[in-house]
Amino acid sequence: MTEDPRDVPDELEEAAYYVNRELSLLAFFERVLAMAARPETPLLERLRFLTITSTILDEFFEIRVAGLKQRAHLGLARPGPDGLTPLEALRAISERVRSLVDEQYRLLNDRVLPALTADGIRLIKRRDWSPAQRAWCRHYFDEQVAPVLTPVGLDPAHPFPRVLNKGLAMIVQLEGADAFGRRSENAVLHVPRCLPRVIPMPAEVSEGALCFAMLSSIIHAHVDEAFPGMKVLGCHQFRVTRNADLFLEEEEVEDLLDALKGQLHHRRYGDAVRLEVASNCPEVLTRFLQEQFGLGDDDVYRVEGPVNLHRLSAIYDLADRPELTFPRFVPALRGPTDGDMFAVLDRGDMLLHHPYESFSPIVDLVRQAARDPDVLAIKQTVYRTGSQSPFLEALVDAARAGKEVTAVVELRARFDEAANINLATQLQEAGAHVVYGVVGYKTHAKMLLIVRREGTELKRYVHLGTGNYHTGTARAYTDFSLMTSRRDIGEDVHHIFMQLTGLGRAKRLHKLLQSPFTLQRMLLERFAFEAAEAREGRPARIVAKMNSLQDPVIIQALYRASQAGVPIDLVIRGICCLRPGIPGVSETIRVRSIVGRFLEHTRIFAFHAAGEERVYLASADWMGRNLYRRVETCFPIEDAALKARVLDEGLERYLDDNVGAWSMAADGDCVPLEPDEGEPRRSAQEQLLARLAET
Repeated sequence: MTEDPRDVPDELEEAAYYVNRELSLLAFFERVLAMAARPETPLLERLRFLTITSTILDEFFEIRVAGLKQRAHLGLARPGPDGLTPLEALRAISERVRSLVDEQYRLLNDRVLPALTADGIRLIKRRDWSPAQRAWCRHYFDEQVAPVLTPVGLDPAHPFPRVLNKGLAMIVQLEGADAFGRRSENAVLHVPRCLPRVIPMPAEVSEGALCFAMLSSIIHAHVDEAFPGMKVLGCHQFRVTRNADLFLEEEEVEDLLDALKGQLHHRRYGDAVRLEVASNCPEVLTRFLQEQFGLGDDDVYRVEGPVNLHRLSAIYDLADRPELTFPRFVPALRGPTDGDMFAVLDRGDMLLHHPYESFSPIVDLVRQAARDPDVLAIKQTVYRTGSQSPFLEALVDAARAGKEVTAVVELRARFDEAANINLATQLQEAGAHVVYGVVGYKTHAKMLLIVRREGTELKRYVHLGTGNYHTGTARAYTDFSLMTSRRDIGEDVHHIFMQLTGLGRAKRLHKLLQSPFTLQRMLLERFAFEAAEAREGRPARIVAKMNSLQDPVIIQALYRASQAGVPIDLVIRGICCLRPGIPGVSETIRVRSIVGRFLEHTRIFAFHAAGEERVYLASADWMGRNLYRRVETCFPIEDAALKARVLDEGLERYLDDNVGAWSMAADGDCVPLEPDEGEPRRSAQEQLLARLAET
C-alpha cells in the first residue's frame, strides 16, 4: 500500500518548509517570460516565448485557479502544506499574475514590437495605418468580416449573451435609437473564431515591410457599420476565461467515451474565473462585465494591447525569417540502415535522447510490426499523440491485417480529450481492442509492446519512454526513449498491460517500478539507503531531474536525507514545493531549473547506491497525482554505456549549465545563473545539439 501524502511527521509539517504549488508554477512562467527579455534570444523566438507565456497562463486559470475558486466557494478552507488557504492563495496569485502580465505587455510594447519593426516586421495599430492600408482594411472588413459578424444589442429581449471560454469579444457603447425605436446603451460583438486574428497585408500597401493588422483593429475601425444609424461612443476588447476542468463520477458512468463527449461541450461555458479587458475600458463598463460574469476586482486584468497574446504566434509562422529564429537542426537518425528494427534490438538495447536524436526509430518499429507477418500482437498506451499520428496509422493497419492490437487510450488527457475520443473511435472501427485504463487512475505510462513469433518461440520487443508518442513534441521536448528485447522487461510490460485491460492483483515485476504500487516505495527506500550511507561516513548522493516536485512525503524524505548529510541535486523545470538550503533541514539540497529552446521533460532518478550508480528513467514526476492516482512506469538503465549517457547527457551537463539555469533559494525565489568573468558559456541544450544532432 502507498502512504497517504498527508501523513507527514510533525517536525517537518511547518508551513515554512513548503512553497505554494500555484506560486511555484507562476515562478516557472516568469522564467519562461524571461526568455522573451533576453537579447540573445532570436527576435521571433522572443515573440514566441511571449505567446507561450500567454497560453500556459490561460491553462493555469482554467484548471488551477478554477479549482481553488471551487474549494473556496464550497468552504473548504483547509490550508495546503505551505499554510495558505484557498482564499489566501487566490489573493497571492492575483498579485503575482498582475505583475507578470504587466511585464509581459511591457516587453511586447517596449522591446519586442519595436525590434520587429526595425527588422521590417510591423504589427500596425489602426491609428498608424496609411491611407492605402486604411482602404485595404476597409475592403477586407466589407468582404471577409462583416458577413460573419453578429452584434447583440442588450435589452430585455436580448440579455447578455453567453461568451465562449477565451473567446474574443467587444463591449460597445451606443447612443441613439435603432430602426425599431430601441435605445440600448450597450451591445456585445463576438469576434468570429473562424477568422484569422493576425492578417498579413498585401505587398502593395506594405511599403517594403512585412505588415500585419489585428482582426480586432479592423473590426474596431469599422464597428459603426455593425450599428447603422447609431453613434458608437466606445468599443473595447474583453475576454473571459472559464473553468475548463472536466468532472465525472467514473463509478457512475457506464461508457466513459460517451460521458466525456457530453462533457466537452460544457467546457466552453464553465464558471468564469478571469476577465481581461483593454486598459482604456471605462470603469463603468468593466463593472458591468464583472457583474455579468460574477467576478471580483481581483479577477480583472487590464492589458495594454491584444487581450490574447497567443494569437500573435501567427506572426512567427507567417514571417518566414529563419535568421530571426533558432538555427534549424536535423535530429540525428540512429536507426538501422536496412530498416530492420527487430535485428537491431536483438543485438542490444537502444537509447534515444530527443529531440537531439530522431523519434523515427520508434515510428519505424511500430510500422515494421504492423506489416510483419510474424508479429502477432501490438499493445500501446496512448496519452497524447497529435492529430496526424503515424502510430494511429500503424495500429489501424495492423488491426486490419488481423493482428491483435490493443490500445489503452487515456480519454482524460487534459485538453486532448476530443483528439483521443476520435483516435479511439478510429481504432475500434479498424477492429482494435480499445480500453480506457483503470477507473480512478489516469494511464500516464508510455509503453509499446510487440509480440513476434520467431521459430517456435514468442519474443517481446518493448519501447519505454519519458515522453508521449507525439512526433510533434518529440521535436520540442527533451525526453529519453529505451527500446529493448530483454525478456525480463518484456514480461514486466506484459503484466502491466494485463492489469490495464483485465482484472487481478498486481504481479511482482522483475525490473520495472509502477505507480501506484511500487514507485514511491522504491524512492523512499533509496533515499533512506543514501541517508544511512551518509551517516556512516560513506559516499552518498541523490540526483534527479523532473518537471515538478510537490508530494509532501517525498519532500519529507529528501529533508531527512539532507539532515543525514546526503548531497542532493535536483533539476526541476516547473513546480518545486521543497525549499532548499534551510539550516538544519535542507542544507545539502540544491535546486535548479533549466529554461531554454526546448521544454525540459525528462524524468531521471540517480543514486550513488554504494558505488553501484542506480539510474532510472520514468514517466512520473514526484507529484501526488503521479505517485498515487496514475499508472506510471519507472525503468532502470543497466547497460553501462547507456547509463553513462544518461548521467552525462541528462544530469551532469544540466548541473554544469550557466546559461539557461536558474538557482532556487530557500525563500522559493529563483535567480538566473550567468558565467563569471572569463568563464566559458555552458548551455546543456546547446552542447547536446552540437554533440548529438545534425545542425
